[in-house]
Amino acid sequence: MLKVFNTATLKKEEFKPIVPGKITMYVCGPTVYNYIHVGNARSSIAFDTIRRYLLYRGYDVNFVSNFTDVDDKIINRAQEEGVSENAIASKYIKAFYEDTKPLNIIPATTRTRATEVIPDIIEFVSDLIDKGYAYESQGGVYFRVRKAGNYGLLAHENLEDLEVGASGRLDDGALALKEDPLDFALWKNEPRQVIKWDSPWGQGRPGWHIECSVMSTKYLGYTIDIHGGGIDLAFPHHTDEMAQSEAHTGKQFVHYWLHNGFVNVNNEKMSKSLGNFTTVHELLSSYDDPMAIRFLMTATHYRRPINYSSSELERARVELDRIRTAYRRLKNADFKIGDDPQIDQLVSKQTAAFVEAMDDDFNVANALAAIFELVRLANSYVDSGDVKDKSAQEILRQIAELIGVFGISGLETKKESLPKKIELLLKKRETARINKNWQQSDQLRDKIFSLGYKVSDSSNGQQVRKI
Repeated sequence: MLKVFNTATLKKEEFKPIVPGKITMYVCGPTVYNYIHVGNARSSIAFDTIRRYLLYRGYDVNFVSNFTDVDDKIINRAQEEGVSENAIASKYIKAFYEDTKPLNIIPATTRTRATEVIPDIIEFVSDLIDKGYAYESQGGVYFRVRKAGNYGLLAHENLEDLEVGASGRLDDGALALKEDPLDFALWKNEPRQVIKWDSPWGQGRPGWHIECSVMSTKYLGYTIDIHGGGIDLAFPHHTDEMAQSEAHTGKQFVHYWLHNGFVNVNNEKMSKSLGNFTTVHELLSSYDDPMAIRFLMTATHYRRPINYSSSELERARVELDRIRTAYRRLKNADFKIGDDPQIDQLVSKQTAAFVEAMDDDFNVANALAAIFELVRLANSYVDSGDVKDKSAQEILRQIAELIGVFGISGLETKKESLPKKIELLLKKRETARINKNWQQSDQLRDKIFSLGYKVSDSSNGQQVRKI
């Protein structure tokens, strides 16, 4: 039975989709004014892993995400570079696809841009005005927060505390536009010569929060199963989404709110001011193993913070190489015809343990423990020298399928990263074996073993793994 942690209730709840066997899922995408950073990547990978597990469990997942392609940051970047806002957005949307492809992130069922739904946004805002939930003020439109019944639910704060915070953030000019400091913008008056659209309230552009409400309801319906994003979006972004969506439709907006944790860099909050702001574009340019980056991001529970550093990335690569090495050793072993019922039972046990772990709010730590039990089984099976083809293929299939839920691919083709000294010794040993100098071959094998690597011989040549 799948259980998920719902931010709205702060409890794990049994997951029951609206339509049996089908899941509607919306995840907030990036604002496209720059290359995505590792925090964006963490969110994308976390919800891609969740999506993959739901697919593994047999659900039909309709996954929608967005690009925020109209925003002050985009406008500012366009003015700095002397190009249009659309040119900036298009450049970084293209970069998003280029940077997420090596990380093996499945493309969204629908990936939409905010600027593609402007007529829908205007219609949505007009309806909120008609229903008394919104009001026009000097060419802008604002949402009446106090009229919403459950505002602050995701923030787990009362209106009085939120009002104090809102009043402190706003200057006199901003406060003058609003009936209440808590009210938020649905449509912004835009007097500058920048990107804007005609509307019943004058030329302007949408507020940030309204975009996701419109795109979600347009492509997934009034009520969806899962809404995801970073924990920093719970308030105000998702809080405002919920309020305006439920005011518009009169229905519950989301059944399960899921939020991923932050990314720290070298144990500090990632920030441009601290000089530790890392983009995925830069990381992929300087590091040649995208799957290790993915493994680092996905091997930590989605709700927990991740500490990114070069040492943590290397640790992730070493762990991933343990899986790769075991997979290739078994793949290249000498098989005998038949099966081993005892081996098959052990495989089934670990597969069941994987499902049990992931069913518990996607507990990746325990799920990985099950995968590494299969890795140990693969190595010990090869070491036994009595490998049956059917059982070996089942181990291989389950390792590939289960680690595939984590988005890791290429187990068979990834080149092993070995120290140059070990590679040199292996070449010498290969020459010794060709010359049938078995004594030297054994000595070199022992030397390699003393350096922390075990060599075994098969019909496919030397196989080496880190001890």
